This record gives sequence, structure tokens and C-alpha cells, in this order.
Amino acid sequence: MKFWDFQTSARRRTWGLLAAFALLVLGIAVGVHLVLALVFWMPALVAVAFSPLRLEQVAVHYPAGFLATNIGIVTLMVLGGAWIKRSNLREGGLHLARQLGARALRPSVSHAEQQYQNIVDELCIAAGARRPQAMVLPRDLSLNAFAAAWEADDAVIVVSMGALEYLSRDELQAVVAHELSHLHEGDTRLNMELAGYVFGLEMLFNYGRDWVERGVSLFGRPLMAVGWLGWLAAQALKAAVSRQREYLADARAVQWTRNPDGLGRVLRKALWQQDYPMQAGALQSRGGAAGAYAPLVEHMLLVEVHSTEEMHDFWHLGGARWLASHPRLEERIARIYGEEDAREALPLQDPDKRWVNPFTAPLPLGKPEAS
Repeated sequence: MKFWDFQTSARRRTWGLLAAFALLVLGIAVGVHLVLALVFWMPALVAVAFSPLRLEQVAVHYPAGFLATNIGIVTLMVLGGAWIKRSNLREGGLHLARQLGARALRPSVSHAEQQYQNIVDELCIAAGARRPQAMVLPRDLSLNAFAAAWEADDAVIVVSMGALEYLSRDELQAVVAHELSHLHEGDTRLNMELAGYVFGLEMLFNYGRDWVERGVSLFGRPLMAVGWLGWLAAQALKAAVSRQREYLADARAVQWTRNPDGLGRVLRKALWQQDYPMQAGALQSRGGAAGAYAPLVEHMLLVEVHSTEEMHDFWHLGGARWLASHPRLEERIARIYGEEDAREALPLQDPDKRWVNPFTAPLPLGKPEAS
């Protein structure tokens, strides 16, 4: 994997998408003004169409502050949405992780969790990064992880119990490196900002719907149309940014671990869980809480968790990949190994034998007495 080239490409494309996002918001403001201006022109256009009057003979008067009001509405909606979304993470990544059911590590009673803690310490030293709080989702046997932070001192990395049980040390190291990259690059804050602006455009749509419900469809429906189109375009740009950050985190993980096969094997195991959900579910003997992730961190997950049904609902427009927050697992695997070196899905363990992680196996109490 040419991780330096992939990092440069991901950063360049991210900046291009952010510029497009800013232009979109500006375009929405101009679009709202033009649409509402057209509403004021409608009586004049009707008069010209059904009378001998010419267009220059018809006067159209805008209310005082018409332009400033239209621009102000869009600005207020977008900035207000961003402010609301920011408030969701103001209490920090640790608070969010606990809300999702994560707990602190117990290295004194679990060798697997001690190993996980050691990996976090090692990678933070290697990357020169501040050490985040390491936590675990105890009842989730999927292969997943996420990182969350608003400020550097409230950063947290959470891995599922399935990652501790089914991944080797090298594989778990790759997962932690991937999530540490999200923290290092400030991806949590970036995605929260974008989510706020998208929410603001959705508020514009709702504002137009309120006017329609009040019986003022002439103003409400144009706002609904512009707001929905803006929301859809913003969702697509936000998802594209998120996919580039996933590529960047993959490349950074390979750089820090110097082991492409570590992350590659993790993604191949995740692909196996995705392709064979029945077999994967059978291995989860203790019953997990897979998918217990909030929308606030869905863009930070190692692997996307949307169900097939959810990806085919109205808001996903038939499962369109351009609205997905993660690249396809096959694409990420191909980037790691190279297009010419195709790798298939990798089972979590031998299907004929239950593999037990030695770090989670019960320790012997003592030597048996001689008979």
C-alpha cells in the first residue's frame, strides 16, 4: 500500500469537497432569494400573460430588507443547526461513549483488555499523540470500534468485545491505529461541523413545511424544494468527506503499524461477517448488542453498521453508495493489498472448531492433585 500517496490524495480531495460544501451553502442562500423573488414576480407574469400589458409596464415591489431577510434566514438555519449539533458533544467523548454502553477497561481481570491498553500506549508513543481514554463495548461481538472527541482532553477510543475476542494482536493494533488517526486528524469535530450544517439545511426544509401547514403554500413550497435539494446535496458531500477520511485513516494505520496485512485481515473478517451474517451470528454465543451506535459516531465506526433494510429506505434513496459514510469493504481491501492482489473474505475462526482467545479463557486455579 502506498500510504503516503493515499494520505495526500485523501487530504486533497477532502479540501476540494469542503470547498464544494461552502459553495453549496452559498448557492442555497442565493437560490432561496431567487425563488422568493420569483414568487413576487408571479402576479406580474400572470398579468403580462393574460392582458395586453408588457413586462416593463408592470411594477414589482419587494418588501424592505428583502435580500437581507432571505440571506439571513438561510444563515440562521445553517449556523443554528451547527450550534445544536455541537451541543451534542460538548460533554465530551467519554460521556458519549458511556451513553452507548461502553465501560472502562479492566486490565487486572482480563489479559485481552490489558493487551488492548498496551497497544494504545505503544501507538500513542509511536505517533507522538496524546493518550485517549480506552474503553470497550462489553456486549457487542461484532468487529467494530469508534473514536469520539470534541477537545483533545476528552478523546476516547472504544472497541467492541468482538474485536478483543476475534482479532490477533497485530489486527487489534491496526484497529486502534485507525481510530487514533481519526482523533489525530480531528475527524470527529470536522464531521460534527458538517452534520450541523446539513441539519441546518433540513431545518430550512422544515421551515417551508411549517408555512405550507399554515396555508401559505406560495412561500412554503419553494422553501421546501430548495431546502430538500440542498439537504440532499449536502448529505452527499458530507458522506464523500467521510469516505475520504476513512481512506486517510486506513493509510495512517498502515503507516503507524508498518503492517498492511494487520488492517487487511480485520477488513476481510468484517467482510466475512457482512457476507455471511447467519454464520457470524452463530459464533456470537453470548448474544451481543451489535449496532448499538448513535448517529453521532456512525461516520467514525471502523465498519458501517447500516442494515440492508435501512440502506433501502427513502432517505438512502435505494441504498445509493454516494450517501454511504464508508467506502465498500472490497474497495478498502483492494487499496491495502493492491488491485492486482485480490483477497477474499476471512472467517473469524475455523468453522469446525470454536476458537477460544487465550486471553479470555479462564485461568487455572492450581495444579491438580496427584491421584
